[in-house]
Amino acid sequence: MVAMPVRTLIVDDERMARKRLRTLLAVDADVSVVGECTNGRDAVTAITEHEPDLVFLDVQMPELDGFAVVHAVGVQRMPVTVFVTAFDQYALKAFEAHALDYLTKPFDRERFEMSLARAKHQVRLRARETAETAAVTPPSRGEAGAELNTRLVAFLSDLERRQQYADRLLVKAAGRVLFLRVEEIDWIEAAGSYVRLHVGRDGHLLHEGMAALWARLDPARFARIHRSTIVNLDRVRELQPWFHGDAVAILRDGTKLQVSRTYRDALGEA
Repeated sequence: MVAMPVRTLIVDDERMARKRLRTLLAVDADVSVVGECTNGRDAVTAITEHEPDLVFLDVQMPELDGFAVVHAVGVQRMPVTVFVTAFDQYALKAFEAHALDYLTKPFDRERFEMSLARAKHQVRLRARETAETAAVTPPSRGEAGAELNTRLVAFLSDLERRQQYADRLLVKAAGRVLFLRVEEIDWIEAAGSYVRLHVGRDGHLLHEGMAALWARLDPARFARIHRSTIVNLDRVRELQPWFHGDAVAILRDGTKLQVSRTYRDALGEA
C-alpha cells in the first residue's frame, strides 16, 4: 500500500517566508501543500475545513498570532504543528522544555529537513494508531496524538502564565524615556525607594521598590539572591560557597554578587 502524501498547510504573514517554505517542501515527494494562509483568521478556517496533517505555523502575526490560532481551532483538532518563530532564546527554551518542534527565522535547509522528518514521523504515527483503533473505537488522535496534545496544552498554559510578567521596563532618565527589554538586564540592586538596573556598563534608576519589581519578573528568568539583589539567571556563570552558608554568584562579565543563605537553595534549583 502506497502511503498518502502528508497534506501540509503553510501559515505566515510574510510572502518571502511562505515562498521559502513552499520551495523547501516542493522537493519532498511525501508532502503535498494543500494551501497557504497569510493571517491567523484564514488559518483557523483552513485547518477546520481541510484538516491538514501538518501545519507550519508562524507565531508572530498581527491580530491573531500562532498561539491564538491553536486556541481558536482547539488543541484536540490541531494537526502536527511546527512553529515558525523569531522569538528570543527564552521562548525557544520553552518550546524545547515541552518537546515542541520549531524553526527559528532565518533557518537553513538542514535544520528544516530535520524538522520536517520529525513532523512526518509524527504524522505517520498518528495515522497508524488511528487505523489500528478505528475498527473498535471511535476515530481519535491515538497515543502519539494524545501525547502531543498534552505537551501543547502544557506549553500554552505555561505561555499564559509567563505573559503576566513584564517584557519591557520604562525608565525615565535625563529627559528621555528608555524602553528596556527585561532580558537585557544583568542584575538589579535596591537603591532606597528606587532600584538600579545594571545593563552592561550602564546603570538605570527605576522608581519602583524591589518587592514590586520582583513580582513583575518571570522567576524562570530572574532569581532573588539577596533582599537587595535580583539576578538574570542567564548571566550567572558559577556559584561559589562563601562564609556562614552564604555564596557568591559570578556573572559572565566577572561581576561578583553575594548570595545570602536564605536564597541560596532557591538559586541552585533555578
